[in-house]
Formats: sequence, C-alpha cells, structure tokens
Amino acid sequence: MRTEYVEAVIALVELVPAGSVLAYGDVSELLDSGGPRQVGAVMGQYGNPVPWWRVLRASGEAPSGLEGKALRHYLEERTPLRGDVEEYVKTGEGRWRVDIRAARWTPSESDFDLIDDIARRLAGRLHELSVADDGMSG
Repeated sequence: MRTEYVEAVIALVELVPAGSVLAYGDVSELLDSGGPRQVGAVMGQYGNPVPWWRVLRASGEAPSGLEGKALRHYLEERTPLRGDVEEYVKTGEGRWRVDIRAARWTPSESDFDLIDDIARRLAGRLHELSVADDGMSG
C-alpha cells in the first residue's frame, strides 16, 4: 500500500471528533481515492496511534476482535449505540453496534477545507508517482 494513501487516511481519521464515526467507505469517498477495503487495510495495519474506533463498518459493527476495547471508547465518548450494550458489558455476551446514522460525523466547512487539502495532496502525489512510473516504462 502506498505511503501517501496511508498518510492521507490517517490524517483524515485524526479529524473525526470524539463521539462521532465514519464508515470505511465514507473515508474513501471523502478522499476520493481507494475504497472501503483499502481504508480497512490501512486502519488494520497503521491505525493504532489514531482513534481507530471512530472508523468502522457501514453496519456500525466495531472492528473484529476489538469489540470490547472499542466499546470502552464509545462509552467514554458517549457515541450513540444500539443493541444490548449492558449485557455485553456485564457478561461479554449480547450484540451491540454503533448507531451509525446518529453518530456519523458531518464535517463543518473548515473541516471540509482540511479534508479537501488532504485529498488534493494525495491526488497530486499519486499523479506524480504515476507520471514517474510512466516515464520509467516509456
């Protein structure tokens, strides 16, 4: 995976405020690059230093194997949740998820300016790399 893409995903994730979330597809759409699987791969491999729990599946399910850890963050940040959270907290059983409709981050105009800047830098860098690759093969 290109370093430029990883850096752009991480930079965008750092903008998501506490208590809000984005789906993997939202991140790729805002960057106008990649797709949900690529964003998921970045988060799985490089997301640890950033608030990784704020980026999840479109269904609102926490990343596999990290449900308990993510839930602690969601509860601390008062992220809207659905399902049997109390049972899960008590016993580790029960199904829950983030209420993604209620928790989805809606960037402000100044946030969009930052996101657009991240996306422009990514597109420019990927274009430079593409031109360099074309020059080598031509």
